[in-house]
Amino acid sequence: GDKEHTLETIKKVVAGQDAETLEKLSEVYGAIITAGIHKAPSIKVAEAAKVIENTQRDLNIALMNELSIIFDRMGIRTSDVLQAAGTKWNFLKFYPGLVGGHCIGVDPYYLTTAAERLGYHPQVILAGRRINDGMGKYVAQRTIKLMVNAGLPIREAKIGIFGITFKENVPDIRNSKVPDIIHELEEFGCETKVFDPHAEDDETFEEYGVALCKKDVLHDLDAAILAVAHQEFIGKNLADTLSRLKKGAVLIDVKSIIDPASLPEGIHYWAL
Repeated sequence: GDKEHTLETIKKVVAGQDAETLEKLSEVYGAIITAGIHKAPSIKVAEAAKVIENTQRDLNIALMNELSIIFDRMGIRTSDVLQAAGTKWNFLKFYPGLVGGHCIGVDPYYLTTAAERLGYHPQVILAGRRINDGMGKYVAQRTIKLMVNAGLPIREAKIGIFGITFKENVPDIRNSKVPDIIHELEEFGCETKVFDPHAEDDETFEEYGVALCKKDVLHDLDAAILAVAHQEFIGKNLADTLSRLKKGAVLIDVKSIIDPASLPEGIHYWAL
């Protein structure tokens, strides 16, 4: 799904069981990779490199998620803080969000399992995993709190969930954390309506027990959770998304991509 960092433009790490295999792999990949080849000294080193790449990203996002929880209690917007901090040349640009997919949320467990087999119990890596794994539930609970403060009903409240894939503009639902939001809201007695123009109905129901709805079902919503920033929901399509809310409804912007100043009066807005 990345149109900028394609197969040819990413340096390829290769390793082999012996020198001859390594050279053959380097020749094969070298024929198509323009960015170059990195020859790792062993297969174990190559595998470890890939695992820590995703683990590092997972931990950085976990830090942003924890900061977003802290800043929310302080009454300041995380996006404002990150924008200000980003003026420093060496500040790493990571953002809070739901961590899903088949890499970032999975690879850290390969590493921690291997470490535990060797008698070492990782602390930082698993702490980051706990934070990221809990963000779906946190978003749902924050939604309920905003609804209570807005005087909206909770039981049988109609809540629209916009997006269920693990990231925007792709059909991949593997390890998505959006179902965590859905199931937590249903524990409170809310009625959730889930719409995703990219996800497959049958696959979503089989994997998560979540039935997708048609777009026209989303109307008179007590709350809307913009869980995935699909192009169909934002930008020029934002007005259509907002039109599905009832007056005084709650809007949850998980990726913090909406300027709250641009919203119609009366909407109770919150962003991660």
